[in-house]
Amino acid sequence: MKKIGILFGQERSFPMAFIERVNGKNIRGISAEPVRIDKVVQGDANGYAVIIDRISQDVPFYRGYLKNAALSGTAVINNPFWWSADEKFFNNCLATKIGVPVPKTVLLPSRDHPADTSDQSFSNLAFPLDWEGIFKYIGFPAYMKPFAGGGWKNVYKLRGTEEFFQKHSETGQLVMLLQEEIIFDEYYRCYCIGGKYVRIMPYEPRNPHHLRYESSFTPSPDRLQLMEQIVMRINQYLGYDFNTVELAVRNGIPYAIDFCNPAPDAEKASVGEENFNWVVETAANYAIERALAHRDDVDNLTWGEYVRRSSAGHSLV
Repeated sequence: MKKIGILFGQERSFPMAFIERVNGKNIRGISAEPVRIDKVVQGDANGYAVIIDRISQDVPFYRGYLKNAALSGTAVINNPFWWSADEKFFNNCLATKIGVPVPKTVLLPSRDHPADTSDQSFSNLAFPLDWEGIFKYIGFPAYMKPFAGGGWKNVYKLRGTEEFFQKHSETGQLVMLLQEEIIFDEYYRCYCIGGKYVRIMPYEPRNPHHLRYESSFTPSPDRLQLMEQIVMRINQYLGYDFNTVELAVRNGIPYAIDFCNPAPDAEKASVGEENFNWVVETAANYAIERALAHRDDVDNLTWGEYVRRSSAGHSLV
C-alpha cells in the first residue's frame, strides 16, 4: 500500500477534500490520510510514499520531520531542503537570469541589529547605504516587504523617502525588500502543480481579501499562453511541486510579482468553488502520480533546474 499523507495546520476545507478525492478514485494500492506523528527517530521511515506539506513553514519541528522523511524516501511536496533555503529575493535574482520580467528590487539590511550582534558585526556594510542610488533605481511609489516572508504581513506602500525611513524604522530585525511598483492593467494569481499543471485566476489585490478573486480580467489566448509559459518556467527552475505565481500585466508584459508561495491559499471560502475544485482534483491526481512513481529508499524529491544545472556545471539558460 502506498500511503499519501497531508500535513496541515488550521485549514480544513482543502486537506479534507484532498483526502476524500484521492480515496474516492479507488486506485488500487493507494490511500490518503492526515499525517500522524507519534515519534520522530533519526533515519526511520514514516510509512508515507508522499506527503503534501501545508504547514512546516510555521512549525520548525515539522520541517525537521519532513527532512528525515525525505531521507528515508518519502516524496515531500514541496522539497523541504529547497524550501528551507529559498526566499523571495533569490527568486527575483533567478528570474533576471532566466528571462522572466520582475520589478526592480533591492535587498535592505535589517533596521535593528540581529540578536547577538553589534555594530562591530557589520564591518563590511557601508554606512550610510547609497540611499540616493537605491531610490533613483527603484523610484516611488514603491513597496517594502520582508525578503523571506509570506502573505501580506509587514508590507508597506511608500510614496517618498520620508515615508520610507519612517516605515523602515518600524521593521525591527526583519530583512526587507524595496521593490518598484508595477501599476498594472490586469493581475493574475496562478496555481502551478507538478511544474506542468497551471490554473490562471484573475485576481484583484486592491479588493478586500474576501473579494480578491472577483475580477473581470480576461486575458487573450496569446497572453494566456505567455503567462502559462512564465509560470511553468519559474516553477521548473525553482523545483516547486505546488506553488502560486502572481503576475501583474503592465503594457502587455506580465511581471512576476510574488512567486515564493509553496503553501498557497487553497481554502474554498477564499479562492471560490471553481478554483477550489481544480486545485483539489489536480493535487489529488499529482499526488497519486508521485505515489505510483515512488521507489523505496531513494531520493524521491523534486530538484529544480537551478540546482540540477548548477550541480552539473551548466549555464542557467
